[in-house]
Amino acid sequence: MPRVCWIWWALVGVVVVGSASSQDPELSSPRVVFQTNYGDIEFGFFPSVAPQTVEHIYKLVRLGCYNTNHFFRVDKGFVAQVADVVGGRSAPMNEVQRLEAEKTVIGEFSDVKHVRGILSMGRYADPNSASSSFSILLGDAPHLDHQYAIFGKVTKGDETLRKLEQLPTRKEGIFVMPTERITILSSYYYDREMENCETEKSVLKRRLTASVVEIERQRMKCFP
Repeated sequence: MPRVCWIWWALVGVVVVGSASSQDPELSSPRVVFQTNYGDIEFGFFPSVAPQTVEHIYKLVRLGCYNTNHFFRVDKGFVAQVADVVGGRSAPMNEVQRLEAEKTVIGEFSDVKHVRGILSMGRYADPNSASSSFSILLGDAPHLDHQYAIFGKVTKGDETLRKLEQLPTRKEGIFVMPTERITILSSYYYDREMENCETEKSVLKRRLTASVVEIERQRMKCFP
């Protein structure tokens, strides 16, 4: 059985589907995209809230550690949880990937609320045992607040999450799991600031070209 980071989350009460509040911390410019067999999910990071967690997860992404991994848990209205990459991938890991994947990070607990779209680290009973498994909240879960490290949120792909929530599941203990594998086929990352710079450069280049054309037109008109 794949090694997964079981989260000791008690399913207390009814989880109400909600959305992130306007008081969310600011997202940094990097974005990560998980390309699954049910669609893409894009997310960003909260480095001001959980700097060590963000650094660790982003490094795992850059190393390609989440490629061929999967969502081992989908509990409608609660969480969709990504497996620990050490045991969840179908492809073998190289030495560099394994070295980073086996690291743990301290529990960077905060006042940010667990609402739909939030990314929250999985862990064992030890509050400092988070590694690479994390959950995407599918609804509001206030009983998780201050217990699990929030490090980002989904920026695109809620339609994909809704597809996952409709898949057939089975119960295994307190966990609700999909009956078919939800694979992260590949992942990639980009920086919105760099993308904006490229757009601005392209616009500036077009404006400069247009200015050169206009200057030449005026020169030909005044100095034939």
